[in-house]
Amino acid sequence: MNAWGITDKGLVRALNQDAFFLHVLHEDGQAVLVVCDGMGGARAGEVASETAVDAFVEEVRRALKPGMDAAALKELLAAAVAHANDVVFRRASSEEYAGMGTTLVAALVSGRQVAVANVGDSRAYRIGPQGITRVTKDHSLVEDLFSKGNLTYEEARSHPSKNLITRALGTDAIVDCDLFSFAFSPGEYVLLCSDGLTNVVEDQEILYETLHGGQPAHACTQLLELACARGGPDNITVALISL
Repeated sequence: MNAWGITDKGLVRALNQDAFFLHVLHEDGQAVLVVCDGMGGARAGEVASETAVDAFVEEVRRALKPGMDAAALKELLAAAVAHANDVVFRRASSEEYAGMGTTLVAALVSGRQVAVANVGDSRAYRIGPQGITRVTKDHSLVEDLFSKGNLTYEEARSHPSKNLITRALGTDAIVDCDLFSFAFSPGEYVLLCSDGLTNVVEDQEILYETLHGGQPAHACTQLLELACARGGPDNITVALISL
């Protein structure tokens, strides 16, 4: 099991308000990945994403045990997201950080079991010889309109309100997260990313760079460079794990 990750402010934003963490426990066949994309004025978005990552990882480290099955991993994910939300929400109650929040997408791997959680529009993908599948569904205004058939795919990608999310960590005392699980097969990858990647890079391009762009260790950097070649209008974060 191997994991790689990269984050960058892109070519337009003054600050990088994304944050990520990844760690592989080779002795237990387990791994944790999490990506957060913060929002808020001044440095508040940066604080929100870093706070969420730290709190999420704190809970995972406390409760992760060897040999956990998919149900246990999903339960742990839900608890870690709730803990991260509580910490960010309490910090956002101060005048300095009022109104801040963050997306979160995370994956826990134990053996061949994978569990994924998301809040907001940062995404998780499953990539392998069978192709690329988006595991998560964006919590966004545009995703809702697209799901209802009110927008075409191309209209959704260029919609002026595509960055308006309908769910985030830290904005309410309680947050709902979506949970998913599946069995990981050799030769497959799980990729997490912020919307700074997916707003300018197509899913099939993500598939190509991951499987056919050269060494997997370089895939995150190549995807970052591709996003920057498209203007890099937002912060960009990519985290990748292979079995």
